Amino acid sequence: MPRTELTEQSPEEISARLYRYDRIADKIEGSTHWNETHLAAYWRDGFAAIEHVLKEEDIQNSKEALHELIFKDNKGAQIQFSKPKSELKTDEEKELAVRKVHEFVNVDERLRGIAEHPAIIAIVQDILGETPRLVQDMALLKPPHGGGEKPWHQDMAYGNLAYEKPVVGVWIALDEAALDNGCMHVIPGSHADGATPHYAIRDWQLCDSHVQVERDVAVPLLPGGILLFHGLLKHGTPYNLSTKKRRALQFHYVGESAVKLTPKEYKRFFTNEMSGAEC
Repeated sequence: MPRTELTEQSPEEISARLYRYDRIADKIEGSTHWNETHLAAYWRDGFAAIEHVLKEEDIQNSKEALHELIFKDNKGAQIQFSKPKSELKTDEEKELAVRKVHEFVNVDERLRGIAEHPAIIAIVQDILGETPRLVQDMALLKPPHGGGEKPWHQDMAYGNLAYEKPVVGVWIALDEAALDNGCMHVIPGSHADGATPHYAIRDWQLCDSHVQVERDVAVPLLPGGILLFHGLLKHGTPYNLSTKKRRALQFHYVGESAVKLTPKEYKRFFTNEMSGAEC
């Protein structure tokens, strides 16, 4: 399908065309059950989902911290809106327009506590095989009635996460992330494809026509559940067309020995600048 036709599709059409909802990922019931079998499955599939990692208190504290950063004092954290702030007249309009909050771990101890959660760090260290280093923190918000899609992509295609060793992403549901409000979708094993060129279409993303939608597996999570995933795993989230909020935290970790790719290496791996390939 030509790029112009893809960009003109409605949210409902994109959600139906580029995602499937009939294959659900298996999940581990609690971080204490993590074992060598799950570690091997992570390296095979590129991800692992674990329910019931955060306690209710952690979840509520995280929600309250985000609310305060958005409405009271951002304390230096960065907030990304989907509309110009000058157009947002009420708190409701403001909340519906917030897409992302990031760079908050150094200004809010509640959210820093989640990034340093012992159970999460222990599993990430098991995956990396060395001490983890936090390299990115963010909250990803999909408000009701049209919270935006994050098209299929690989996280390491974003320059700040382009390292020469694998990055581990940890995506944490603060609300129930369900099939109808923008839960994560992954293509199992796709991290083995290696770095893939991305294009500026609806976002910095994989070419829609190159996504193997038939292999898509959805990863719905209860509040407090987490998804750990390889930085080259192909994944995305459809629009939130429901009446429910979908708030999530996301952290990225690398091993302490990892170093960034050079700009030339990044271009060669993740863009079409050197190959001239078309989407």
